[in-house]
Amino acid sequence: MSHPWMPTSPCGDGCLTEGARTVALPRRVLRFTAAIGVVLVAVLSAPLLLVLRGRGRERLIRAVFRGVLRAFGVKLVLRGAEGFLAAPAGRGALVVNNHISWLDIVAINALRPMRALAKREIASWPVLGSLVRRGGSIFLDRERLRTLPGTMDELAAALRSGSLVNVTPEGTTWCGLASGRFTTATFQAAIDGGVPVRPIALRYRLADGRETSQPAFIGPESLIASLRRVAALRGLVLEMQVCPEIAPGRASNRRELASLAEASVHSALGTVRIPAQRRKSARVSAPRRPVNS
Repeated sequence: MSHPWMPTSPCGDGCLTEGARTVALPRRVLRFTAAIGVVLVAVLSAPLLLVLRGRGRERLIRAVFRGVLRAFGVKLVLRGAEGFLAAPAGRGALVVNNHISWLDIVAINALRPMRALAKREIASWPVLGSLVRRGGSIFLDRERLRTLPGTMDELAAALRSGSLVNVTPEGTTWCGLASGRFTTATFQAAIDGGVPVRPIALRYRLADGRETSQPAFIGPESLIASLRRVAALRGLVLEMQVCPEIAPGRASNRRELASLAEASVHSALGTVRIPAQRRKSARVSAPRRPVNS
């Protein structure tokens, strides 16, 4: 079941770029095996996470997510991340990004581990689901509209307590060559929590520099199908541009805050987004008939 408010994307198989080089079947099998091994290590390390605190705990979690990227042969390229990485722990922020692939979640946590606002279905996903659950995610039931206010209250409380929380305000995945509007509800949580917004722009390229939509998780395909396509790619590069944070109080309302964050991401990607404008209704009067004198 879905609702009219649920974001949808027109992207599908027709959006997938062609010409990407692939690896042989044995390499694909090896990549899946390595990814499963990383998840098993993460599960076995769970008791250690209860003992570690601060930077030590963060380094271990980051190593797990970077291990997933390496397992699938993904090279992560960071730009503008120095200030974000140096920010002290315990300073909450709403971290938002354009949403293309399940790899987005992995890359964000490979940069800096954080909680996430994730759709409920992700908890049951293979490989990624276990990692997201253990990261303290806040799960959103998109099919039950009445639960949204409570989820936003939980998000605001997490931000207020000093947590970094990752949100994908487009609400669904796009192919990367096209993108969606940032919805506003989660930005109200940042305002209520009194925390900054940190936009991050993601782009996928091949080793030769061409932008690709092959990693996109779009249309009706299953996660397994997307995993298989990513595992087959040769020389996949994920570029991550960390944008300057948007300070609390910079925007007067959630709509303006969402617009600022969206503009920041598009500026980093070098794309142009023309704001939607209301059409002014023009009243057209019927031509007057000549009056006979």
